[in-house]
Amino acid sequence: MVSSRGRRRRRALPSRRRPLIHIALAAVAIAGVTAGGTVYVKARAHSDPVSSAKSPSPSSSSSASASASASGEESVEPVAEPAVDRVALLAKAMKSVTVPAAAKVSAAVLSLDSGDSAAYGDGAFDTASIVKVDILATLLLQAQDAGRHLTATEKAYATKMIENSDNVSATALWDTIGQADGLDAANKRFGLTGTAGGDGALWGLTQTTAADQLVLLQQVFGDDSKLSEASRAYLQGLMKNIESDQQWGVSAASGGAAPALKNGWLARSTTGLWDVNSIGRVTVDGTAYLVAVLSNGSASQAKGISLVESAAKAAVSAFTGGSASTSSKAVTDESTEAR
Repeated sequence: MVSSRGRRRRRALPSRRRPLIHIALAAVAIAGVTAGGTVYVKARAHSDPVSSAKSPSPSSSSSASASASASGEESVEPVAEPAVDRVALLAKAMKSVTVPAAAKVSAAVLSLDSGDSAAYGDGAFDTASIVKVDILATLLLQAQDAGRHLTATEKAYATKMIENSDNVSATALWDTIGQADGLDAANKRFGLTGTAGGDGALWGLTQTTAADQLVLLQQVFGDDSKLSEASRAYLQGLMKNIESDQQWGVSAASGGAAPALKNGWLARSTTGLWDVNSIGRVTVDGTAYLVAVLSNGSASQAKGISLVESAAKAAVSAFTGGSASTSSKAVTDESTEAR
């Protein structure tokens, strides 16, 4: 990751807000926002949420009522089961996470099976190297628009950028997409509303939210995407092949199945504190979840990783009903090189 030197001007975040999460082929209703910044989104498929049986016609309903009356039985109207309050569950789960006084954490989760989604915490965070997923998604979208495939050189950069978190490759592709202008234009089409590319060459200081990272992950792993099936498969494949010493973060919440992820870490020169982030897809008991955890203010890289992993496990437990207390495998390398 390119280190920052002193305070730098931040790009203004888009002021116009649109709905937080876009769910494929689903009607979305926002159930509520708490004072703590926890957001709950319930995605409901177009089919009847109570029963797969077709609703009776008025005439058949009348006949059924008459029959029930004649037999002395009362007709009973079907009652929809109450929606699970993911807001409360996520907020409760996140209470188990110990956040240092100087640190801040935000998390968002989406179940690819149910479409349910929730986010905890608010505000924008530096992306560090998780922006590399966004950079490649932008490059793939631009290539689609131009009706071309990635060049051999672009593929080589993409592989090193995602699998090894190589910064030189990221800078090359950042320039190829048109830096922040190219990223912001693609993100507008992807549906991100709280993300703004970093100034000049500072791609690692792109600002984003956990909710926006969930939207980006849906573009990579969902069917309702601006990216083609081939583009999604390509990016997913790279995220499944992260080098071994970087397989931490949201992977801590995985139930054993191989995750697909990208992490980012950056020591801020102005404070000496660390930004540590992780995004990706994990699978628990056969159900796939998209997870984004952002943090800042950790005293070291290792402590930031521990915070992110604890938050990831807690957030996913709000959907699985499992415990968030499984052991963390925080990396102990506190190299000053940020990525």
